[in-house]
Amino acid sequence: MSAIDPSLPAEGDPHHLGHGHGGRRQGEGGIANKRTIVGYGFWIFLLSDIVMFSAFFAAYAVLAGQTDGGPGPRQLFADPSNAIIETGCLLASSFSCGMASLAASARMKLKFHAAMAVTFLLGLAFVGLEAREFAQMVADGAAAQRSAFLSAFFTLVGCHGLHVSIGLLWLLTMMAQVVAKGFRADVLRRILCFSLFWHALDIIWVGLFTVVYLIGSRA
Repeated sequence: MSAIDPSLPAEGDPHHLGHGHGGRRQGEGGIANKRTIVGYGFWIFLLSDIVMFSAFFAAYAVLAGQTDGGPGPRQLFADPSNAIIETGCLLASSFSCGMASLAASARMKLKFHAAMAVTFLLGLAFVGLEAREFAQMVADGAAAQRSAFLSAFFTLVGCHGLHVSIGLLWLLTMMAQVVAKGFRADVLRRILCFSLFWHALDIIWVGLFTVVYLIGSRA
């Protein structure tokens, strides 16, 4: 009896669906690298965060008209210039964050730190403008406890601002780690996660700016 040539297709399986070369089935591959696994896992975290913001958006949409005789979005956001400046700062910080990621991939420390410093300053300006807006609203009698609408507004916008503040602390930590450890594989993975986080905040703010400030000022 002649030996069967393993390179020939098995009878009933002319397309090698179950018999790949070297005894491995087609479609089987090696384990994904750690950077891919970490990125995928962090995307799952971001999606859970987006679900939370979706709930806040839904609550705001339901309560936007519940002013209890107090100021509504049309009165508070008639002049959206402050929010427009905040949007410009956050969009510019997203660009500089992307430049920092490219510099990290190229192992260029000076450009990385410069881009991260710009990202930090723009993010800090965003938080400062938002804090000033909140303080002015409270001084004008539009505090969170004034109405259901204001409670929903402060929860939604304030939660985003809290995320940006946490991101700024994370940014400083990443800069310190690059100084101390250089562009090691684990540091690059953390930079990847930070970049995903920062860009996600940018996307959420665009939706928030549209729903709360642009649509609200014309409600």
